[in-house]
Amino acid sequence: MNASSTTDLTTGRPITRILIFSIPLVLGTIFQQLYSFADTVIVGRCIGVDALAAVGTTYSLHFLTLGFVQGTCIGFGIPIAQSFGAKNDTDVRRFLWNGVWLCIIISLFLAVGMTLLARPLLCLIQTPEELLSMAVIYIQVLFAGIPASVLYNYSASVLRAVGDSKHPFYFLLISCILNVILDYIFIVPFQMGIFGAAFATVLSQLISGLLNCWWAFSKIELIRIHKEELPISVPHIKRLCYVGLPMGFEYSVSAIGAIVMQGAINSLGSALVAAQTAGEKIRQLFTLPMESVGMAMATYAGQNYGAKRFDRVKQGITSGLTIQFLYCIVAWSAIFLFKKPLVVLVLGESTSETAVGAIQYLTLISNLFLIHGSLMIFRNTLQGLGYSFHAILSGIGELIGRSMGGLLAVEWFGFTAICYANPLAWFLALCYCVFMVTLVLKKKTSIHNSVQA
Repeated sequence: MNASSTTDLTTGRPITRILIFSIPLVLGTIFQQLYSFADTVIVGRCIGVDALAAVGTTYSLHFLTLGFVQGTCIGFGIPIAQSFGAKNDTDVRRFLWNGVWLCIIISLFLAVGMTLLARPLLCLIQTPEELLSMAVIYIQVLFAGIPASVLYNYSASVLRAVGDSKHPFYFLLISCILNVILDYIFIVPFQMGIFGAAFATVLSQLISGLLNCWWAFSKIELIRIHKEELPISVPHIKRLCYVGLPMGFEYSVSAIGAIVMQGAINSLGSALVAAQTAGEKIRQLFTLPMESVGMAMATYAGQNYGAKRFDRVKQGITSGLTIQFLYCIVAWSAIFLFKKPLVVLVLGESTSETAVGAIQYLTLISNLFLIHGSLMIFRNTLQGLGYSFHAILSGIGELIGRSMGGLLAVEWFGFTAICYANPLAWFLALCYCVFMVTLVLKKKTSIHNSVQA
């Protein structure tokens, strides 16, 4: 095993281990969002506000599929992390290869099915007629590129499961830089419009996934190919599906709430669609690092679960919440100081309804960032412990929260309700995850202590 490329999270001070492991993940999401932010600026400035709104209308559908892909791939990494923590190298590789076969099936099924359903789904969520044609082009390219997304997310999940969070970050950084360059080339000199923006994303993600695979198979001895471990193993397939698919469905269930909310936003008109799109892009720039700390928590909990170090899992939760709290203070301060320049950067100099709405969105949602940060710790801990099915129930909480926000927006409170829909979704999911993590750890600790005695 290449010790320099893997990290054992079952030893050392929890807050230090989580923080160090999180740094590449956080930096990766920051650069990824900087790319997404740059993409938003390029689309908004070089193609137009209608193009920006068209991209925004596809977000919930993209979230539906991308969330399933990300959740499933992260879930497939949990048994690998648990096997790594238990020092079972054979199971690490068996889970890895059976995950590959599952990923191939999932990516092909989603790519074909969602590409064909793109237009009907956009019509279902009441995409404004003037935005529909651009939205269809954009989302169909992204759907056709789902195999590239699966390749990157699964390969990165495998590397993180064995404690390597650095190299997925390095390759993601390369991808983000390439993405911005290709965005500009495809949109400005080549005049490829909205198609060029989507194609640049797919191509860059494919390259980062291939780089992950190159590093894993050429540099990490633990992940070297052993022919006898390549065939399908039913027990390993079952375990991967038990852990991974519920995580994917959890993301998708919460995304259904986002689709319901998107329908409500669309009914408010193109100006507020663009306002929420701009505000949400900026919001993600600040909150996705919290999700990266959560991903680190999933690996940390998974490895320590495999090593039966439940005491360290509890310590890790406290450490993770501390990290999130301190980060939320920084994020809130940055938005308080720079929200207007950030909105101007996306939309240009404007005092329109769109700019005012984007500023309102950021002001209200940033006050409740800690709910999101806490959810990332407890949900990912639950997933790292292997209780992915319960994540679906937390996703139902998000579905209810976003649906309520959309209903309140249409019936009574307009755009203000949209601003509070995500925090309400986070809060309902957090309540369930805190309850389940407390229950599971109490049960596991009691069983382990009985066996030890």
